[in-house]
Amino acid sequence: MKQEIKPATGRLGVLVVGVGGAVATTMIVGTLASRKGLAKPIGSITQLATMRMENNEEKLIKDVVPLTNLEDIVFGGWDIFPDNAYEAAMYAEVLKEKDLNGVKEELEAIKPMPAAFDHNWAKRLNGTHVKKAATRWEMVEQLRQDIRDFKEKNGCARIVVIWAASTEIYVPVDMEIHGTLAALEAAMKADDRQHVAPSMCYAYAALTEGAPFIMGAPNTTVDIPAMWELAEKTKMPIAGKDFKTGQTLVKSGFAPIIGTRCLGLNGWFSTNILGNRDGLVLDEPANFHTKEVSKLSTLETILKPEAQPDLYGHGNDEDTQYYHKVRINYYPPRNDNKEGWDNIDIFGWMGYPMQIKINFLCRDSILAAPLLLDLTLLSDLAARAGRFGTQRFLSFFLKAPMHDYTKGEEPVNHLYQQYTMLKNAIREMGGYEADEEID
Repeated sequence: MKQEIKPATGRLGVLVVGVGGAVATTMIVGTLASRKGLAKPIGSITQLATMRMENNEEKLIKDVVPLTNLEDIVFGGWDIFPDNAYEAAMYAEVLKEKDLNGVKEELEAIKPMPAAFDHNWAKRLNGTHVKKAATRWEMVEQLRQDIRDFKEKNGCARIVVIWAASTEIYVPVDMEIHGTLAALEAAMKADDRQHVAPSMCYAYAALTEGAPFIMGAPNTTVDIPAMWELAEKTKMPIAGKDFKTGQTLVKSGFAPIIGTRCLGLNGWFSTNILGNRDGLVLDEPANFHTKEVSKLSTLETILKPEAQPDLYGHGNDEDTQYYHKVRINYYPPRNDNKEGWDNIDIFGWMGYPMQIKINFLCRDSILAAPLLLDLTLLSDLAARAGRFGTQRFLSFFLKAPMHDYTKGEEPVNHLYQQYTMLKNAIREMGGYEADEEID
């Protein structure tokens, strides 16, 4: 049955947390260049992907559902540094100056609002363009005012807030604080800086101002019952966590090959080198642990030791499942050009061992940029379609898809199953039958 979707009329404000970062500026430049005909939106599912419809006709996704036109997007956001988007993109050195100059005027007009920042949550960063808030609750109120002011100043009909800032230190879920909305609000008002991350203030502000919120880092933020409750209360979509760009994209796509062929796995060792600001932040052990939890979660829901002990039940020190290790190393000479190595020890017929080596020389922000655009447009679509709460159909874009762990729900990390979920949701919103099943 076709869902009633409000039309994408008016301007869509896209507020990016970390708007001066490499990922955000790369996304903004590419979007502006695409709408001026200076570039193609390569890698964007919403702009280039097609879907098979009931009559076997192939249609572009943007022709199946009413997505916001790129011309109607207005960019803004917050950053801990005051540079405008052109200056920030030059500093990031991801894109060539000639590509920036084609949209220089538009980039110079994008000036960040002071960020809600706490140095203790990202100790390798020293922001100079930050809010002065006495409490977490005051931080929330300032962010809410920012959203209202941006919306009015730019004549926006709708807002989406997306986190493209750094990984915060790991926050274990504490049900006494994170279990209910009332408890979380009380903690914010009490200025509980141990349990309330700055990112939670952005999410709370966005949802209460009627804007979907997307968590692009592995931060706990909206992956807590209190935020699920707020999303239900405000009837707003939330999505997370952690943009799936390089090594985890490969892992979620290659692991199904091993599983489909009923090959065994003894171990999967992954390591990366990365030199941008993200790599600097992750060089801090407390911040890396947040990322490590996200990256380690992928394999275990695809190749399940408990379901296939003969194939996946050996290899680690306890001999209960395969050995899985992930490392990220800060290496400044590479800047944004990340390199990942995967060593995969598998075994086949009669237990004979084999190895697979994958060396992925990628560009982190080039892979992440289209994800930001797609997540933004699809979250806005979901809001207009009346969808709220965790948007599981967006798992395709994320390393550690959100799920209701309080009820024992298991996330879907299998790339092709995620793509089926994505297409089925789009079909349903477009008035077509969901004609693919997740096996």
